Amino acid sequence: MSATTPTTTGLRADARIPLRGHLRHTGALIRRNLLWIRQDPESMFDAVLFPIVFTLLFVYVFGGSIGQSLGGGQEAYVQYIVPGLMAMMGMNMAQGVGTGFNQDFNTGVMDRFRSLPIGRGSVLFAKISVEMVRMLIATAILMVVGVLVGFDITDWPGLFAAVGLSAVFGSALMWIFLTLGVVMKNAQSVQAMGFLVLMPLQFGSSIFAPTQSMPGWLETFTEYNPLSALADAARGLMVGGPVAHDLWMTLAWSVGITAVMAPVAIHKFRTKS
Repeated sequence: MSATTPTTTGLRADARIPLRGHLRHTGALIRRNLLWIRQDPESMFDAVLFPIVFTLLFVYVFGGSIGQSLGGGQEAYVQYIVPGLMAMMGMNMAQGVGTGFNQDFNTGVMDRFRSLPIGRGSVLFAKISVEMVRMLIATAILMVVGVLVGFDITDWPGLFAAVGLSAVFGSALMWIFLTLGVVMKNAQSVQAMGFLVLMPLQFGSSIFAPTQSMPGWLETFTEYNPLSALADAARGLMVGGPVAHDLWMTLAWSVGITAVMAPVAIHKFRTKS
């Protein structure tokens, strides 16, 4: 009974907190996380360097050869890869929320939160909100670098719609990594598990190259890969092309992942001893 009493007490206290209280607690925790980033600017290195390094790497190393398969050169590949990297951004930023959450557990920060009369869900929503800010910063840097290497923005409403779609999908993935952050023993385990999941999804998609030249079994995999749907939807919105099917597929994946993983993450967090 002694092992379950704190959890039961926390669940009852959480249920008594009104919505306004949850929102106030979430806002306070968002401010706390933003202040932590200000005190530790190195935590922003991935959000700042990732879009720069990947854009320059793929444009100048692979742009010429893959661009020829697109019927152009490096310029054609820039128009192809930048929307794809935007789709990739949410997935990579989502991994950070899992490692950060796990570190908070291992350093005792979560024990402090549990001792406070705050909504347990507020801790999770605050983490997701701050990671969304980091993802938007990374996306802004990606677009700046993309324009510098030749990306042509012709549809501003489409651009903002693509950013919003990437944010929706990225927020859904964060629930998966929040769950990993709770159940895994350390941040290294979360990173390793994320790497094993992310790499096949990223490279087995249409993010970096067209899928027509892939083996038949791999091309079939890419058709059901949510990253392919997100990348193709972003391209359609930003540079023109069919959008409806990939848009609805991305939204369906986002809703499905959130519906399944959000309750799991919240339950695991509330019951973790």
